[in-house]
This record gives sequence, C-alpha cells and structure tokens, in this order.
Amino acid sequence: MQWHNKPPVNGRELVAEDVKFTFDRFLAETGNAARYLLESVDRIEVVDRYTVKFLLKEPYFWLVDVLANPIMWIVAPEVVQQFGDLKKAESAIGTGPFLLEHYEPNVKTVFKRNPEYFRDGQPYVDGVEWLVVEDASAALAMYRSGQLDCGPASWWSVRQEDLESVKQTHPHLQFQDFLSTVSHAIYMRTDQAPFNDVRVRRAISHAVDRQAILEAVWIRGEPTPAISRGLAEWSPRIDELGAGAKYYQHDPKEARRLLAEAGVPKGFKTHMLTTAGFGGGRLVTDAAQLAQRSLKEVGIEAEIKIQEYGAYMATTDKGKFDGLAFAPVSNAWEPDSVLYGLYAPDQLRNRGHVNDPKITAMLKEQRRTKDREARKQIIFDIQRYIAEQQYYVYLYCAGFTGSWYPYVKNYAPNTTYDYGGRSAALWLDR
Repeated sequence: MQWHNKPPVNGRELVAEDVKFTFDRFLAETGNAARYLLESVDRIEVVDRYTVKFLLKEPYFWLVDVLANPIMWIVAPEVVQQFGDLKKAESAIGTGPFLLEHYEPNVKTVFKRNPEYFRDGQPYVDGVEWLVVEDASAALAMYRSGQLDCGPASWWSVRQEDLESVKQTHPHLQFQDFLSTVSHAIYMRTDQAPFNDVRVRRAISHAVDRQAILEAVWIRGEPTPAISRGLAEWSPRIDELGAGAKYYQHDPKEARRLLAEAGVPKGFKTHMLTTAGFGGGRLVTDAAQLAQRSLKEVGIEAEIKIQEYGAYMATTDKGKFDGLAFAPVSNAWEPDSVLYGLYAPDQLRNRGHVNDPKITAMLKEQRRTKDREARKQIIFDIQRYIAEQQYYVYLYCAGFTGSWYPYVKNYAPNTTYDYGGRSAALWLDR
C-alpha cells in the first residue's frame, strides 16, 4: 500500500518507516482493545521511502476500510520516544490539518491551521476553537447568539427537545436530519447465570419498550439490529430479521412466560450499570431508567448504578462487571469492526463474553469473502442469528438534527469522530 502524499509529521516529511512504526505499535500495544481490526496482518514491510506493504495471514477484505478508520492516525517514532503513552496534550503531533496551539483542560482547545497540510489549499479556515460547555442550555444560548458556528450538541446538532424552538426563532439556520451510526443496547454477562439462558435474554428483549424510550427520551430514532440503521447498506430492517424479529416486540406477557420456562417465574434481582459520560449525557441515564421500569414489570428488578465515566470505561466497558449494563455499544463506520470485536471470543471489546462457534465462523467467513454482495448476505445472516440469540439486547439508534449557520460552507453532518477533517474542508463566508 502506497502513501502517495507525503504530509509533514512533527516538522518533517512523513515516510514509510513512520507508517510501519505506527502499525507495529498498534499491533503490539498492551491492552489495545481495537487490535482485532488488524489481527489479520502478519507484518508490515517497507518497500521504499514512500511505500509500505501489508502482508496478511489470511484474506481480509476490510483492510482498506479499516485503515481509513479515524483511529488509524500515523504516529511519529520520536513523539512516542518523547511522550511515551501520548496522554499529554503536547503529544498531539501528527499529519492533520491543524496544529495544537493552546489547551485549557475543561475550558477550551485552540488549533491553528497547519500550513504544511498535504491537501492543497486546506484547511480553508485559519483555526478552530473547541469549547467545553457542560450546561446544555448555556451551549444552546451561545449557538443562538452566534458565538458558535455549528450546533452545540453531539455531532454538531441541536437537541430534539430544542429543535422546534430554534427553528421558530432562527429559521435561517441550516438543519439536516440523520440517524446515528451508534447502536444502544443492554448487554450482560452471557457466561453467567441467568444470562447464559437464551430464554432469559429473549425475555429481557421482549420486556423493553424500545419505541417508548425513543419517544420519551430521544424523540427521534429507530429500533436497530446489531449494526445501526444509520449504516443502512449493512443494516437490515427489523422486519428483515426473520425468526429473530419477534423478540423486538414489546410483549411483557411473553417475557414472563419465557422467564417461567427458564425456571425463574418470579423474576430475579440484578443491577444495571451505566454512565452519564457518553455523548447525550443524561439522555442515556434517562433511557436506562425507562428500561429499568420495563424490566420491573416482568419481575426483573435491576438496580441502576451510575458510574463515573473513567471507572465505567476501565471496568464495565471491558467486560469486567456482573449483571446488566446499559450503554451505546459501538459506532459503525463499516460492519466488520462493530461485529467482530463484540462477538469474537477473547476480544477485549467482547463485553458480553460471547463465545458462539457459529457466529465466530460466520465472522471469519465474511472477512474472507471478496464479492461485496455475498459478504453483505453473510453480514445480514449474522444479524438474523444474533437477533435470535439476543447476546446483546439491541434497542435503537437515535435520530439527530445537524445544524449550522448559512455562512458555514461545504459542510454536512457525518457520524465519524474526524472533526479535524470536516473542519478542514469547510469555510466561512461572512
């Protein structure tokens, strides 16, 4: 694979040795939960100054898609040598469109234009300021008054509960609806009782009223299978899930019947972990409370435990928990990463401790299938089987409305975390 452009890194030219160093480090870094993305890679070889070769252990037809993932940035060896774990703000050195100029924790981050950026003419703006505004109402007021150029909520959106008011007072703003590519779910330790019984997992799925949560909390959205409906090409509709589609129906009576069949006719007590640290904040915890109410109606008493975000990511997010958890599960830029990490055994992202040989075999098969349509059918079949097994009780993907001032040109919402790329491509006409 050749890197045709040669952007500077840390004041010097990016070369093939940097690329090799980056991905060797990616594969060797202890505790890298995303390592599975490149586990098919055997080794990386430098061909010449600007060309590297990826040699694979087996066919892996998602390689180019995965290398385009926003987390696959190139890291300079001398930066790692200087900063080690790269946790300090000063280590934000790379090949991107902006250079870090100023960082105030919990206040703002200021970036200036990188004059050596490899895309001709970009970035078009001189700089970007990221502001930390914890109060959603204060952030909205800043947007209304023109202190912010784009929407103050997740993915530069306006919260659904504020949308009509903003449209009435600021009809000149730009608005665009879209579905999130993040799926939300209840997950559980499927290697522990009672969640190792498929009837219990199906009962949980029947118990939760997905539509009620969407309408009460997110206002807009859509029930979703394993891959968010926001990635429509790879995500079947619920009515396309075959036998597993019925478990998406809110049916407390059937949930109680399944629990009785599983030997827990009176239900059981457990706890449900979550955190307000995700994008959406209190909306996630509000949704968890509604799910808790639905579970209680069928006899499952799930005490909600709200963790601090760092503690959640260090424990629950890595599968180190008991009982249930309620959270966004994954962002789907392409289907393989959102499935493989959650279902392949011994993966750090396999929070539910799922170990199903049938799923594992299908996951490996789709990775090796060159024909795109044939691969798509396998991925749809995986999701149909997953819907039957309910290892993760998928709930919905939320709907968002991106918003920006008319003077922000060449911009439209997208659901990646590459804010630098979208900032580089837009310009301000005012």
